[in-house]
Amino acid sequence: MGTPLKPATTAVHAGLSEPRPGEPVLNPLVPATSYYADPDVIGFSASDLGDDAPHFYARWSHPSAAALEQRLARLDGGEAALTFASGMAAVSGLVLHKLQAGDHFIVSNVCYAGVAEFARTLPKYGIAVTAVDASDLVSVANAFRPETKLVHIETPANPILRLADIAAIAQLAHAAGAELSVDSTMATPIATKPLELGADFVVHSLTKYACGHGDALGGAVIGRRGAIEALRRDALIHLGAVLNPFAAWLISRGLETLPQRMAAHADNARAISTWLETAPGVTRVIYPGLPSHPQHELAQRQMKNFSGMLSFVINDGEAVARRLARKLKLVAYAVSLGKTRSLIFHIPTDDLLRTSFALEGRDAEAYRAWAGDGVFRLSAGIEDAGDIIADLEQALAP
Repeated sequence: MGTPLKPATTAVHAGLSEPRPGEPVLNPLVPATSYYADPDVIGFSASDLGDDAPHFYARWSHPSAAALEQRLARLDGGEAALTFASGMAAVSGLVLHKLQAGDHFIVSNVCYAGVAEFARTLPKYGIAVTAVDASDLVSVANAFRPETKLVHIETPANPILRLADIAAIAQLAHAAGAELSVDSTMATPIATKPLELGADFVVHSLTKYACGHGDALGGAVIGRRGAIEALRRDALIHLGAVLNPFAAWLISRGLETLPQRMAAHADNARAISTWLETAPGVTRVIYPGLPSHPQHELAQRQMKNFSGMLSFVINDGEAVARRLARKLKLVAYAVSLGKTRSLIFHIPTDDLLRTSFALEGRDAEAYRAWAGDGVFRLSAGIEDAGDIIADLEQALAP
């Protein structure tokens, strides 16, 4: 077909096998670990792996992951994708592949906690790290060094939904001879396509919205074909964090409804955040789709869908967290995000600044200006918005 397919069609059809009489309409689950080999095409070592080599060993590639990778690449507008066993495996694999001793790495100082903690381990490998407020372009620009090779940002950033200007940071990175990686887990390709804005790589935790049902772990990196195949030969094969076939199959199934689910998630998040702005005791609501978000204009430029994530600050948050865990009936008091069911969890600021983010001075003050003493991170599910609000209202009542 000459005309590019819309996301709703791509999410269903990309990666499907060619139609043949007698074959299944959907790609079957293939749990095999080994495949028949042609000695003239592929050798025993992955060093000989060509870009178009057939499946040989499931730690290198397998049909279920390949179908998912095609779908992910098409959705994000990339040439190729590579799947991993988790979102953390995708980020760590990319970083360890691109950097070596003597290089410099810039990372957003507010991002997924596991990534922030991983970044602090890199100096022991001789990699210098600068954590920077990615919403402040001056700070980002000042962080570059001659040895900077990679910048990694997350937008919206977990858990305060602070945004970063992808196009502007891509220009800064490329001018400095570095590459840009964007964690777009919360936005999803339905909202934002970082590659079209100049990023070199886009990273997803497939565990979240891509899967959508909370029943499979996975991660992915999408980018140019040559870069992704090099990542496969190095990070995936040698670090071994391969996505298992059943998880790949589940995530492929989940992706089929991603556009429709994201519309429902965003509608519910907007309704809940609007209600929370008038709820007793709530001192701040953070949602990119609200005019009250300090970066709402950037959200409108960069996001076609404002996602289903929102955060809010409430008086006496720790006591309220205990009450919510006890009284909520529909909304689950649990971690993670992007599931069909609504989830909420309280993240105390002191704990996060002391552990995962290790922020001090002006950076700590900037975080506290957004989060107060702690935020409630709420992942709006696809239940009826009125029912979610009613459950929150009864649970928040003293």
